[in-house]
Amino acid sequence: MPRSRDNARPQPIPTSGPAAQTPPSRSSSLFDLRSVIALLFGVYGLVLLIMGIISGDAPANLAKTGGMNLNLDVGIAMLITAALFALWVRLRPLRIITPPPPDQR
Repeated sequence: MPRSRDNARPQPIPTSGPAAQTPPSRSSSLFDLRSVIALLFGVYGLVLLIMGIISGDAPANLAKTGGMNLNLDVGIAMLITAALFALWVRLRPLRIITPPPPDQR
């Protein structure tokens, strides 16, 4: 006996009533890709910054990089990039687009 396809239909999005009037929650922007990128840049930047401070003046490290402390420089650059991404998330939050009610179409 073939199955009915009525159960496979998606439910319509409510456009009236209490379900349609609730604003989007802050948890919807919790996993914004910009936040994840800012976190990754911040963690890696902090690790590189610490490594640059601890072992940056070692002659072996300076010989590999041509006399520059690249861990420190790249760590600072990554922390600045993380701060810019975090600022972008803060100034331009994620917007969830909802369709207008049927009476306004």
